[in-house]
Order: sequence, then structure tokens, then C-alpha cells
Amino acid sequence: MTGAPAPEAASRASRRWSDARAEPVLAGLSVLVLAVIAGMVLFVLVSAWPSFSHNGLGWLGSGGGPVDEQLRSIQRSPAEPSRYVYELHAWPLLYGTMLTTGLALIFGLIFSLLCAVFIVEFAPPALRRALEPIVRLLAAVPSVIYGLLGILALGPLLGGLISEESKESVIYVVSLTGLNLTLATLILTIMITPIMIAMIVNALRSVPRSWTEGSAALGVNRWRTVWKISVRAARPAIIAAAVLATARALGEAIMLSMVSGSFAFAPNPLDGLTFFFEPVRPLAATIVDNAEALSVKPLGQTIYAFAAVLLVSTALLSLAGWAAKQPMKKYAGRV
Repeated sequence: MTGAPAPEAASRASRRWSDARAEPVLAGLSVLVLAVIAGMVLFVLVSAWPSFSHNGLGWLGSGGGPVDEQLRSIQRSPAEPSRYVYELHAWPLLYGTMLTTGLALIFGLIFSLLCAVFIVEFAPPALRRALEPIVRLLAAVPSVIYGLLGILALGPLLGGLISEESKESVIYVVSLTGLNLTLATLILTIMITPIMIAMIVNALRSVPRSWTEGSAALGVNRWRTVWKISVRAARPAIIAAAVLATARALGEAIMLSMVSGSFAFAPNPLDGLTFFFEPVRPLAATIVDNAEALSVKPLGQTIYAFAAVLLVSTALLSLAGWAAKQPMKKYAGRV
């Protein structure tokens, strides 16, 4: 008799959490999440508007002297709101963001694709079992650890490769050290590559074996089968991996602040090899470097403008990735 109420209690709990009740709860949670995101986006855009409105399209351009001097002028604004200084030409920061992110994505995508193909198709089972946990571990390492390794290990090494002639050629413009574009790109590549490897490995494994076996039965060698069948079928996932990695690279701040040289300068490809040793400072790193002065209202609004650019860029990147995947999904279904 004592065990009889248990089924009845379970039945009542089941009725309480029926589909009719669970659906509104889950819908409410989803709406709440969307409302929080929309509120965050709206708050950032409203806070950033004074900086954009005072500068217009000139905000995206160059000129007006060194960006660091412009930021200091904004920080030293008078206390009266009518006399706030907003003048800023952020091109060196935008250029540094595109340069470090673009180079890291190119190198990282090539390496991660080759590594994923090796893990799925060519690695011995014992090596495969060892590589996959290592890849996941590398993806979870905090960015500040990468930055510390860059400063202590790779920075001095790169600094020793810079010739005195290169240093003297730009000494009146910028100081060349081991903290530069090359180191920032290298560490950023190391950071985003494990994410792409893990996603591409899962995508390659999801390709039906019958497709690759059919190709092999026709006499196509293994390497050509991988590139013509597996990689093509997995292209939507490869694009998704690239979009996710790019979003992380755009938002990376601490590590880039540590290893990029943290100087608002636009490296010039016409400088030859010196170009690779010139410092940069992306937008996210600039936010970190100026975080202590956020209490100064015009500078805080300028920093929110940097955040707005990163936020909009990430959103557009996600939409572009989604649009690019649509025709490829259709193509993959016909492979």
C-alpha cells in the first residue's frame, strides 16, 4: 500500500509538465534571451551614437594625427557636455583589426583543414585518439596564457630577427620590437585553429561512408576522394567553422593587447619585410587599453563606438556565413 502513491505522484508531475505547459515556458525563456540580446545591442548603439554623429564618415578614415593622441584629447575633454571632444579617425584601428583577423583566418583555415583531413582519413587509430583530446584542450586554453607565452617566449625571438637597418628606417615613426603584427597573427592563428579543427573533424565524419566507398570502388585514389567528396560535402560546416573562428578573432582583446605592440599604427606593405615587424592595435585591444578611463564620458562613448563596430561586424559576418551555406547545402545533397 505504501508504494501505491508513487505512480500517482509521477502521473501528476507528468500532467503538470505536459507539452501544453512546457511549450509556453520554453517560449518565454527564448523571448527573454532575445530581449536581453536586443537590449544589449540597443544600449551599445545608443551609447556609441555621439561619437559617430560628431565625426560622420570621417570616423572610418585616417588623418587628424596619431590615434593615441586623438584618444588622449578625448580623455582630456572639458567637464561641460557642450565642450566634449569627439574628433577621431579610427582607420588605423580598423585596419589593424582586419589585418590580424584576416591573416590569422587564412593561415588557420588552411592548417585546420589539412589537420582535420589527416585526423579523419590518414591518422593511425592510436594517434587519432591522442590528437582529438589535445585539440579540445587547446581550444579551451585561456587567451591570457597564449599572450603570456607570446611575450616571454616568442616575442624576444622575433625581436632578435629585426635588423638594425629596419629599426632605423622607421625610428622616427614607430619603434620595432618583438611585439608586432607577426606575433599577433601567429598567436591568434594558434588560438582559432583548434576550434576549426574540431568542427571540421565532426563535419568530415558526418559524410556518409557510402559516398567515399563508392568513389574508391571506381578506382579514385584516397586523397582525391577526400577532396572531391568529403571536403566538398562538408563545406557548409567549414564555412561555419571559419565564421565562428573569425568572430572569436574579432573579439579577442587581452592577448592582442599583450603581443601586438599595442600602438595605433597602420603597417604599410610598401615597407617590405619591415611591414611584418610593425606594431598594430585592433579595436578590441584598444577597448582593453583604455578601460581605466571609461569614467570620462566622451571617451566612454568612443569606446562604445569601437564595441558597436565589432558587434555589427560579427552580426554581418554571421549573416554572410548563413547565406553562403544555403546553396552549398543544396549542392552537398546532390554529391
